[in-house]
Amino acid sequence: MNKRKIVFLTGTRADFGKLKSLIKISQECELFDVHLFVTGMHMIAKYGKTIIEIEKSGFKNIYPFINHNDIDHMDRNLAKTIDGFSSYTAELKPDLIVVHGDRVEALAGAIVGSLNNILVAHIEGGEISGTIDELIRHSVSKLSHIHLASNEEAKKRLIQMGEDENSVFTIGSPDLDIMASKNLPNINFVKEYYQIDFQEYAILMFHPVTTEVSNLKSQIDTLVSSIIQSGLNYIVIFPNNDLGSDIIINEYNRFNNNPKIKVYPSLRFEYFLVLLKNAQFIIGNSSAGVREAPYYNINTINLGNRQNNRVKSNSIKNIGFKKSDILDAIQEYKKININTTDVDFGNGNSDKKFLELIKNDNFWETSNQKQFKDLI
Repeated sequence: MNKRKIVFLTGTRADFGKLKSLIKISQECELFDVHLFVTGMHMIAKYGKTIIEIEKSGFKNIYPFINHNDIDHMDRNLAKTIDGFSSYTAELKPDLIVVHGDRVEALAGAIVGSLNNILVAHIEGGEISGTIDELIRHSVSKLSHIHLASNEEAKKRLIQMGEDENSVFTIGSPDLDIMASKNLPNINFVKEYYQIDFQEYAILMFHPVTTEVSNLKSQIDTLVSSIIQSGLNYIVIFPNNDLGSDIIINEYNRFNNNPKIKVYPSLRFEYFLVLLKNAQFIIGNSSAGVREAPYYNINTINLGNRQNNRVKSNSIKNIGFKKSDILDAIQEYKKININTTDVDFGNGNSDKKFLELIKNDNFWETSNQKQFKDLI
């Protein structure tokens, strides 16, 4: 019996964290021949060249592809990824392409799959946010044949977009498989690994909003000044590589030689989770602040519009870029710990639900000829 070929496409440390448990469980199943197309930020030294972490994870059949250099042009990155992934799939001839989220790499994967009659499964479609990410995410959904949603709200949005209800499956958010794992390292090990000597600390993760890049210099200047003035300890992680990332990274040079602040291009996903779980709070505009942090009952100071309408939780404080508001929020959120139970991203068994789906023959009979489904 021929094994079904599955290729997972990953372009960032974040989407790899979402895909990791699904890759592992499918690669361990003798029914499937699993491959990884690794591109995007994974390949860039400035962002930690995280393909090294993928290789350390023990996965097989890793294909590295450089889709851009340090100059961030999302349209050119998309075009180059389409070109490279198209050549790769023509050679591999996969039965299924699995993509995640709202990055141009996911869009490239969905375009290549849909135009070549290869089934595309999209993880965490139907989400909403406040930037170009939403346009990309919904575009990926329309180009995908199968949807692996994180919750019922996302499933409803996909159906509202005209997707066939029979092709939408709620499996939860796969990163919970790792978040809820009993195999995460302890905090002392992680601190020693990254040479972190603070007892208490907060986390800063801030990404460019491509539709507001003209305001970015002022925003990041205010944020960095507020972080320094607060006098707390911080672990700072580089932004993703969207347009404007260099503005943020250059501003982070102000943290140089500050003993209270440690800056990292990237962190191993499991180690980041341990640091987040033990943080005082997280500040910035990362999805980690509105998804992972509430799961761990960690407070979030969310700045600006990037995560608009993404998740509502009583542990998230949404503010703008006024320095006094940022400092007030830091003083407030360093003292309190809010318990929240209003986040629904599954039960940490997305990998098992995924495996059950792909072992079902009906999954593979999904038509690659899509048709818009009207709401009744």
